[in-house]
Amino acid sequence: MLEYNLGAKLKKLRLAKKITLQDLAKKIGFSAALISQIENNHISPPITTLSKLAKFFDVKMSYLFTDNNDELSHEVIRKDNRKIVSRDISRAGTNYGYSYESFSFRKRNKKMEPFLITLHEKLQVDDTYHHDGESFLFVLEGTLKFSLDDRQIILKDGDSVYFDASLAHRFHSTDGSKVKVLEVCYRS
Repeated sequence: MLEYNLGAKLKKLRLAKKITLQDLAKKIGFSAALISQIENNHISPPITTLSKLAKFFDVKMSYLFTDNNDELSHEVIRKDNRKIVSRDISRAGTNYGYSYESFSFRKRNKKMEPFLITLHEKLQVDDTYHHDGESFLFVLEGTLKFSLDDRQIILKDGDSVYFDASLAHRFHSTDGSKVKVLEVCYRS
């Protein structure tokens, strides 16, 4: 699997809009320090942060995972060629302990974003996320605790959930053991 340099692409988008780190931070609700850390590849942002940045820059999230800007009619991603993003450190400096791999990073203008998420340990933070559209989770391996607004749902191998992604949500391993989840996000 390939590591992908998201920071340089995000910085290029910001500079093309001729806005400072501080201006970007104010407009999207993140600190300038966090954006700087992302641009310099000191931390890897979660999918929801990437979604917010992509929306601000008016690009599809898949644009951040590709070097080629030609439109494709289809896309085949081989197992060893997936783009992997490790999410190790949160905004608060604590451990997130998960990574995600994009199953589609070359095709532009798609309506769905498929990912394989691997949780390496129990979350140490209680951050929740929300974004436009809908999401689908399918547990491939392990046991997942899924929080949706005030509901707590336990999902095991083979279980799935489809939900309105504008609701506050998060998920993590119930006991710190490895969990693999297929996530498909639809951004409206």
